[in-house]
Amino acid sequence: MRFLLTIFTVLCIGTQTQAADLGDDGLYKTDWMRETFNDLSEDLAEANAEGKTLLILVEQRGCIYCKRMHEDVFVQPEINQFITDNYFVVQLNLFGDVEVTDFDGTTLPEKDMMRRWGQSFTPTMMFFSGEVEDGQTATEAAITIVAGALEAPQTLSLLMWANDPQARQTSGLSEFHDQRVGN
Repeated sequence: MRFLLTIFTVLCIGTQTQAADLGDDGLYKTDWMRETFNDLSEDLAEANAEGKTLLILVEQRGCIYCKRMHEDVFVQPEINQFITDNYFVVQLNLFGDVEVTDFDGTTLPEKDMMRRWGQSFTPTMMFFSGEVEDGQTATEAAITIVAGALEAPQTLSLLMWANDPQARQTSGLSEFHDQRVGN
């Protein structure tokens, strides 16, 4: 009996995704986040080369909504796997000092770039795919920008919709979500 309980425990643990760890900057870190030079044109080119959608995830230290997304939503096996398989994720700090180069070539510390983009809430997810027109900023080039913590079903719908050009052409996100979950 003890042997079966041990096997069951190992199998259950093996199917769960671990919550992200806190980094030195106080932000949650996951295996699917990329360390880059924060040059959005280079990041998008690399995402495109891998056949993935670029996702900029804006967070801040102490954000209770970021914590909720990392501990309750991103750890859902289907969501975690979908991100791993389909997204090139770059994390930016709402109040950080690391330099970011926007698509139009402007380079600023993260906190100043966030002001430039009008971002003031975390978490915020910014999605990019394909090509960006010359001179466009990230806010102009984004497929969509979603601020706030979503429940797992809405997050998965958002990730699926933003990653699927055909879905984006045929339905809005709310309609896509309703169709996906059967509402």
